Amino acid sequence: MKRINTLEQDIKWHFKRKRSKKRTLNILKTIENYRGKTDSKLIKLSDEYAKEVLGSKNYAPWLYVYAAIQNKFEEGWIPENYYIEEVVPRTKGDYGKLADRNFMTPFLFSNLSTLDLGYYLNGKFCSAKNEIISTEALKDYLFKDCDKLVYKLENSRQGKGVFVMDKDNFDISVCKTGRYNNGVFQKFIKQHPFFSDFTSNSLATIRITTTSDSLGKVSVNCGYIRFGRDTHTHILSNSAVSVPIQINTGELDTKAYLKWKEIDKHPDSKIAFTKKQIPNFQKCLAKVIEMHNTIPFMGCIGWDIIVDESEDVQLIEWNGNHNNIKLNEATSGPCFKDLNWENLWR
Repeated sequence: MKRINTLEQDIKWHFKRKRSKKRTLNILKTIENYRGKTDSKLIKLSDEYAKEVLGSKNYAPWLYVYAAIQNKFEEGWIPENYYIEEVVPRTKGDYGKLADRNFMTPFLFSNLSTLDLGYYLNGKFCSAKNEIISTEALKDYLFKDCDKLVYKLENSRQGKGVFVMDKDNFDISVCKTGRYNNGVFQKFIKQHPFFSDFTSNSLATIRITTTSDSLGKVSVNCGYIRFGRDTHTHILSNSAVSVPIQINTGELDTKAYLKWKEIDKHPDSKIAFTKKQIPNFQKCLAKVIEMHNTIPFMGCIGWDIIVDESEDVQLIEWNGNHNNIKLNEATSGPCFKDLNWENLWR
């Protein structure tokens, strides 16, 4: 039976890698449509580096993408699929899954002013103070001090499983669809006008990635900001506008990416990204470092934060498992060069 399970796992990995390669090569094709064909020398260097340094040519396609964006090859790049297969399990293990349990966040980051109003856990409604709330009392409890909230399913991905509701359209059934729909109710954040100028219908998200080295020293490595679209109440991955950030200053890059196509202004508001700087950005950096220092045994974390209308930094969620490094590696990488990740597979 053990051999059969291993064989099944091998088959699953084969097809997973095959799908991953196809998606990555499609991204490369999109980039080459406006950048031109990637230099064959860069493709060769990518193949050699993937095989000799990272242990498998399976990791080469993401290196093609990085090389196509930067028009050069850089040692130290971490392919997205190598990060998922080798880095995540070895630098986080099962502890990365803590980020998918919303109830744990206030306990881990006790100095943080939480947005959480309550939770739906194992078929019960629970307050942020661990008190069970009846179904009949829930609506009044949640809207006691706010007129709008967000409900997010645990472990939601790509903007799916997110519901924006006010008291009039509050629908308790979204919590109870499916089999294990645990989730969190959060206050709706009123973001700083800087972000609303780009799009006012949805909350922008600043993603800052931090790492902890072998001695537990936490560093900020890279970041980008995602803007939603005017037709959506929240960010959806397949339509989000992603703008790399100059991590020391908080200034936006002049180019953003929409499905890996380069753009220089938001497609709805038509506001350009050039010479735009995130307000109170140094406080953003200080906050994510403070939070990561609470769990320094986690090798890499992606923090989704925003600056609100009072210029306070708010944590939307944190990503302790797979936290997506490909955009930053492609545009400003290598971002993790001194962490020895390229040798983890050995």
